[in-house]
Amino acid sequence: MSTTLHIRVESTDDFHEDTLTEIEALERGEEPEERNVLSLRDEADLQRLFGEKNLELLRTIRRHNPTSMREAARLVERDIKDVSRNLNELTELNVLEFVQEGRSKRPVVNYDEFDIHVRLK
Repeated sequence: MSTTLHIRVESTDDFHEDTLTEIEALERGEEPEERNVLSLRDEADLQRLFGEKNLELLRTIRRHNPTSMREAARLVERDIKDVSRNLNELTELNVLEFVQEGRSKRPVVNYDEFDIHVRLK
């Protein structure tokens, strides 16, 4: 079974409106749709998230399951400082997480795909 992260680019007002709608549904006793959702405030955040180097890093981690940040940097043939910065940024967005294993932090991507929603109105 694949796990999808639904990414929405939406204004704060739209985010609040969607959240209120979901809360009202819960209050009516409706079961929430189990989805992983990341709400971004603008296209610049979306562009930053899906920059070429971040996508390469996410794909490499998902495919090769590196045991540390250092190994991830080696796999993408980039400097550890740059990879560390990118990984920390992706962690802040909840796109990946770190699992502490001894003295190393193993980066883990828990999603198989991203589904992007951008409102045009």
